[in-house]
Amino acid sequence: MMGEEAAPTGPPNRELYALLNLSPEASDEEIRKAYRQWAQVYHPDKIQSPQMKEVATENFQRICEAYEILSDETKRLIYDLYGMEGLTSGLELGPRLSKPDEIKEELERIKRRNEEAKKMAHFQPTGSILFNLSVPDFLGGDGIMRGMVMASQVQSQLSKDDAIAIGGNLAANEKSGGGIATAILRRQISPVSSIEFVASTGLQSLIGMQTTRQLTIHSTATINISKSLSDGSINLTNTWTRQLSETSSGNIELALGMRSAITVGWKKRDENVSAAGDFKIESGALGASARYTRKLSSKSHGRIVGRIGSNALEIEVGGGRKISEFSTVRMMYTIGIKGIFWKLELHRGSQKLIVPILLSSHLAPVFATGAFIVPTSLYFLLKKFVVKPYLRKREKQKALENMEKTWGQVGEARARAEKAQQLLQTVATRKRNRQVETDGLIVTKALYGDPKAIERRDEGVEGVDSGVIDVTVPMNFLVSDSGQLKLHEGVKKSGIMGFCDPCPGQPKQLYIAYTYHSQTLEVTVGDYEELSIPQEGQ
Repeated sequence: MMGEEAAPTGPPNRELYALLNLSPEASDEEIRKAYRQWAQVYHPDKIQSPQMKEVATENFQRICEAYEILSDETKRLIYDLYGMEGLTSGLELGPRLSKPDEIKEELERIKRRNEEAKKMAHFQPTGSILFNLSVPDFLGGDGIMRGMVMASQVQSQLSKDDAIAIGGNLAANEKSGGGIATAILRRQISPVSSIEFVASTGLQSLIGMQTTRQLTIHSTATINISKSLSDGSINLTNTWTRQLSETSSGNIELALGMRSAITVGWKKRDENVSAAGDFKIESGALGASARYTRKLSSKSHGRIVGRIGSNALEIEVGGGRKISEFSTVRMMYTIGIKGIFWKLELHRGSQKLIVPILLSSHLAPVFATGAFIVPTSLYFLLKKFVVKPYLRKREKQKALENMEKTWGQVGEARARAEKAQQLLQTVATRKRNRQVETDGLIVTKALYGDPKAIERRDEGVEGVDSGVIDVTVPMNFLVSDSGQLKLHEGVKKSGIMGFCDPCPGQPKQLYIAYTYHSQTLEVTVGDYEELSIPQEGQ
């Protein structure tokens, strides 16, 4: 029987079955029998050497934990469905559950409770800073700073259904400045509806209320009403959003008040592409905008934005790159009736730094072309000759460190497996001698690990860094008194006592050479494949 694993993955939540060499469908009697077999070998009271007694104690505790879980009907069901995560979540401490649906519902409830507790224990700050810079003003003898806008908000969960958000905006330019302070109280009325109360003071003082309700599984409606405390005007906004597909949605917004408008919008987002567009009619004026962002690689993206209307006509192109797990930088080039701009952005978590730089108020073709080509060329030159070599060097160093760490862990796992084999040696030898007397099943060689290394087994590839571990001892130990050896399908073999994973992240095979009734035979199986020897007819 030949088998080669296509990928280093397989059925989850089978480690405890591997530890006791049990089928996932094992009966209670089979579990008890396997526990007794392993406990007799690893019980600390049977070990005289202090060093080996410590090894035996560690393995005995693992065996006892596996037996405690698999011998309990509820714990075993939870483990089969959710692994150790389900057990450590506190699910087993709840009411006595017996059905998978009940267990799943209870686990989801516990997860939601833990997420809510985590959310309530932390503030969620967001903020942005925008600096407007002007090169023409600077060259003309004025300051380079045209203005600045700062915005921040902190949200806190007061209870399961209530949250409060406090924020403020501060804007300043060469001649004036001002700010707005805002407070929002949000309450979840039901699973499908919520309400918000808003109050702000400063340059724009108002009070308002907004309610949102999910009308159907695909549709949501929002109504917002606010009153200005400065001029007494009332504004009403209705928004309807509908899910058009799994990745796209559309919305219609109707605003009535001092600035009445109607807006129709569309959004699409999937793993590689994000796009949005809207068309707006406001006080007789027309406007439209569109945005398209495409993922170019795992860390970079390109973007193009267009705006057209009565007082706007511009196109913006550029892209960004992820420089760390939480940080992204972006550079955009904008040309339009307001001038030619560069815009630099730094996004880190929920914080943003945006710096638009006005290069020219005039649309000179030569200058506009140069303003686009020069930084673009500089970017690609730096990327090719500076950034990529640096990143390759850093990734190579990181890969080397990970490899050293991985092989260090492999070395520790191999040492533990070899010590576990030492405790199996006496019983394994006794079982082997019994099979010799009856001309039964005798494992002469067993190797587990990298398939390519196993193919070169005649060259002696069983060293520490070979990706292969010798498992002859545990295989002889697992031979039954009737001369049968069976490993179960769907159970990863690295979890068997005396085994380890000698090549993490790679496919693995088990090779066994054995004699049976004076015949010399061999077999190779994949990591999750069933092994049963001797085969029928042998």
